[in-house]
Amino acid sequence: MNTPPLTDLRRTVTALSEPALIRLITEIDDNGPIPPRSMGRIFPDFTPQQIRHATEQAHTIGLIHTRVGGGLGLTESGILLAEVYDVTARWARRHAYPAPTGDFTGRVRHTFALLTEPRVHAALTAEPFPRRTGAGTPESEVVEPGLAGPWRLLMQWLRANPQAAGFAAGELAA
Repeated sequence: MNTPPLTDLRRTVTALSEPALIRLITEIDDNGPIPPRSMGRIFPDFTPQQIRHATEQAHTIGLIHTRVGGGLGLTESGILLAEVYDVTARWARRHAYPAPTGDFTGRVRHTFALLTEPRVHAALTAEPFPRRTGAGTPESEVVEPGLAGPWRLLMQWLRANPQAAGFAAGELAA
């Protein structure tokens, strides 16, 4: 599977892991378009600056669009990212990762971070999965095989949405 270099992947995953972005995408996915001027009411735990940044990020990456008279809606890319978030959070909940209790956003963020840890990344990008490391430790002990599902879905999404990597690179340069 053709994957981006680990440093680029980390940058992109970090951008996609912003709590306000995760919440924005999943809120629209779960409840439909967000009416104009309702962001503060819907996201009272975020500052107006955080909401504005997440909205700008989502527009730039192509995750949301403004619907005439209907507020913010998801693009096809946004719908697919919401699915990546859902699959990732389900894996984390099923495996009590990072803890037996947690919220959706935290599960996605921690699992995305896990996917970019060097040993996990190496195990997930090895062909075939799982493999043995040079030390004789089966990679399946490093990576739970079920993690390959969220990984593959994320990689498919990233390949279909290269603008996310470009946005993440621009974020660091700014």
